[in-house]
Amino acid sequence: MPTVTLNNGVKMPIEGFGGYQISNRECKQVVLKALETGYRLLDTAQAYQNERAVGEAMIESDVKREDIFLTTKVDFTNSGYEQTKASLYESLEKLQVDYIDLVIMHQAYGDYYGGYRALEEFYREGKIRAIGVSNFFPDRLIDLSTFADTVPMVNQVESHVFYQQPEARKIMKQYGVQMESWGPLAEGKNNFFHHPVLLSIGEKYGKTAAQIGLRFLTQKDIVIIPKSVHAERMQENINIWDFSLTEDEMRELETLDIGKSLFFDHRAPETVEWLMDMYRYRFHK
Repeated sequence: MPTVTLNNGVKMPIEGFGGYQISNRECKQVVLKALETGYRLLDTAQAYQNERAVGEAMIESDVKREDIFLTTKVDFTNSGYEQTKASLYESLEKLQVDYIDLVIMHQAYGDYYGGYRALEEFYREGKIRAIGVSNFFPDRLIDLSTFADTVPMVNQVESHVFYQQPEARKIMKQYGVQMESWGPLAEGKNNFFHHPVLLSIGEKYGKTAAQIGLRFLTQKDIVIIPKSVHAERMQENINIWDFSLTEDEMRELETLDIGKSLFFDHRAPETVEWLMDMYRYRFHK
């Protein structure tokens, strides 16, 4: 599996396995299958409530711990220095590891500055090999990169052929932050798996629309974490390394960008209110 080199020299697989919306009940067997298929980057989060299952799968797998690049994310409800520290110890316990390869602040809400200071402390102590953020728009990323002691190594954002975020990517590159895509297949939205442009290019290589969409991102040096609970789809998603898209094909795919999220705008008042309602329910129910 090809890798990217983060701004601290740590190498990260450019393709991994996403753990979003995989229930804790089925997660262990799914992750075991992902590792068997060849995935070495595993992505989970406190909010996914499946960290323990991911840890159990790693223990049961024949793959050595040092060969796995493990990522988790601090939920915004755990932001703030002390709360983030406590949540990190809890994540280490659930994952049953003594270090995590990458830990990310999941949202730019709450006291994410305090939470990021906790990440920096764990990073200096060797409990975390790399630190980063998720869903940070350029303004928040520039602010944090300027005033924090440690520039984030990764920013995980929505990115796929229909929402390519070229300006955000430009800012990340300027600050030395690795772009990572969540939702690289857009969860099938906008007719992704049957889009005529993706199918037409795929026909040339004997590849599916999904494989073309994933290869497009990796050729832009964007880390991807596609998710599937089906073994055949896992295999399909990882079988993208035996061909390369031409410059003309890359330009054609760039024209598919509609310039807006297919999910939700993290800066829209209604999105923020929805997330804050979740926070209020959790702590004041």
